Formats: sequence, C-alpha cells, structure tokens
Amino acid sequence: MQGSILLSSGADIDIMVHGLFSYELFGQTFWITTTHVSILIVMAVLIGFSIAANRVMKHASLVPGGFQNVVELIVEMLDKMVCGTMGKKSGGRFVNYVGTIFIFILISNLSGLFGLRPPTADYGVTLPLAVLSFILIHFNQFKYQTPKQIWTDMCSPLPPWLPIWFPINLISEFAVPISLSLRLFANVLSGTIIMALIYALLAKFAYFWPGALHAYFDVFSGCIQTYVFCMLTMTYISNAIGEEE
Repeated sequence: MQGSILLSSGADIDIMVHGLFSYELFGQTFWITTTHVSILIVMAVLIGFSIAANRVMKHASLVPGGFQNVVELIVEMLDKMVCGTMGKKSGGRFVNYVGTIFIFILISNLSGLFGLRPPTADYGVTLPLAVLSFILIHFNQFKYQTPKQIWTDMCSPLPPWLPIWFPINLISEFAVPISLSLRLFANVLSGTIIMALIYALLAKFAYFWPGALHAYFDVFSGCIQTYVFCMLTMTYISNAIGEEE
C-alpha cells in the first residue's frame, strides 16, 4: 500500500523539466525547455554584471566603494585561487577561463534559490563545459610537452618500451570529461530531485523549514561543486603544462 501511495503521488512531483514550445528545423522537432530559459537568464545576469563592472572600472576611484569594491573583491579572489593553484606564470594565462566557468557554474547552481531550474542539472550543460576543459588540457599538453614525454607518461609506471599500461592510461584520459561532467551534473540534479520530492510528498508541511535544505543543496553544495570542477580543471592543466620554468 505504501508503494501505491508513492506512485500515486509521483504525478505531482515536478523536477522543472518542461517543454515550453517547439519548432521544426530540417524536418526535426526541437524543443525550448526550462533549462534553455534558465541559461538565458543566467547569461543575461552575467552580461549585465559585466557591462556594469566595465563601466565602473573605467571610472574607478583610488578609494573603492560600493559596486567597485565588490568587483575588485571578486577579481582578487579569483586571481588568488587560480595563481595559488597553478602558479603566477601559468595562472595569469588561465585566470580568465577559470574565472569565467567558475562564475557561470556558481550562478547556475545558485539559480535554484530564485525558482529556476539550475542549468547545471542538465547534462547537456555540464558535458560541453567538461569537453572545453578537456580540449584545453590536451592542447597545452601537446604545446608544452614533447611526444617522447607524452608517450612516457602514457606508458607509466612501466618503461616506455613496455606499453602494457598504455590502453588503461588512454581510457583514463578520455574518462576525464565524463567524470568532470557527471560529478557536477549528478550532485546538482540530486539536490533538485530531493527538493522536488519534499515539495510534492510533504506539500502540506513544506513551510519555512525547506529553506535550510535549499541553503545546503543550492548554496553549500553548489559552491563546493563549483570549486571542485574548477580545481580539477586547474590541476589537469597544470599537470599537462609541467613545472614552471
């Protein structure tokens, strides 16, 4: 009987995946979903913030205050995080990329607080982010390492003339974008599903106290997953570049 109750309540569970409207292209039907709308809203917020920050910094004062103080604080924190992980030489080259994905993922994760479906709860969002990082990792690997170094690393821990471990190491390389994307996607989606279950099954009692769960899933977990994604990206890139000269 308990199972039937849960099944009957399942019709009310809303994980906020809705097709808003469809269009035809090359004989195929495509849907604009709530995820697309959420991404557009997040992008609009980031673009608006960037334009406002650019105008403020063009007329920056020696004694910052208000919005200028916020912008400088964000930039300093991102610079410190990237350069502290990758070193000053490498960090200066990648702070723009890491800072951009950090802010985008963070705002996407926090968007659930405002009633949006977090874009990072969709694998179609996290996978392209991981693929971009994967491309950047191996671009720098081929740029800063010789073919001999790459081959030696792919055959380790055995000597390069005994490539027994090459297939395993090759699989581990292609597993990087999958693990990066799945980790972020699964953690954000699990929080979205849990909150949807709470609101659907405990709707009559879901007053005020779910705010504590939102604080955990949207704020705490969202910040942690943002940091983990960017930290792993920086670590992989640093390993691909090697030691700074």
